[in-house]
Amino acid sequence: MKMNGKITRLLKSHLVDYIGFADITRYQDELARFGGEIVRGYKSAVSIGIAIPGSIVDHLPDRSDANVSCEYRTHGYEVLNQRLNLTASFLSSYLNNRNYRTLPIAVADRTDEENALPTVSHKMIAHIAGLGWIGKNCLLITRTHGPRVRFISVLTDAPLRTVDDPLPQECGECEECVKACPVGAIKGRNYVTGEEREDRLDFMKCQKYFEGLKKHRAYPVCGMCLQACPYGKRS
Repeated sequence: MKMNGKITRLLKSHLVDYIGFADITRYQDELARFGGEIVRGYKSAVSIGIAIPGSIVDHLPDRSDANVSCEYRTHGYEVLNQRLNLTASFLSSYLNNRNYRTLPIAVADRTDEENALPTVSHKMIAHIAGLGWIGKNCLLITRTHGPRVRFISVLTDAPLRTVDDPLPQECGECEECVKACPVGAIKGRNYVTGEEREDRLDFMKCQKYFEGLKKHRAYPVCGMCLQACPYGKRS
């Protein structure tokens, strides 16, 4: 449809790296499970991604160095989050001005802080939009940048052409993220649609490790499961 092309041109002007269009009509109940009634009634979603600079990610094994952790926290997380939120806002205004409903979802805000759950899973939207698959590390894996991408989503009722099938799981027997996890939180299971996160990740191990880092480092970061992925290293 023409709307896809118009949205793509708008988003490309903001130098984003990934643009996908997802049919979410079949996922209304799953989305509402965490996002509540506010996320119901939208038939499509636009997934937007920006790649994290590889030069920053490659140094994460030395994240105890304040220079490395500061760069990753700032330019691999905070600045990209700001850019994505602004881009989603621009797209929302663009569609609203054409009389379409939209709901831009904040990139990193958690509505359930204890369990680290957002209003909508940007990874799930990106997966449905055909941009990648859910890896053993519970991150969205793209073929070009691996998991080295941050995503945001805009729900809408605008008429969009969406993909028919998500990308297949391509982690195979690889366990680089499993071996890289400092606390052994990743269980090495390939993603199965509809399963719980805890089937693949011991979230509390991950969370406790990160909370421990906050006590000793000005810029607490990990990201080893992201850095270790062979797909990301190829880029």
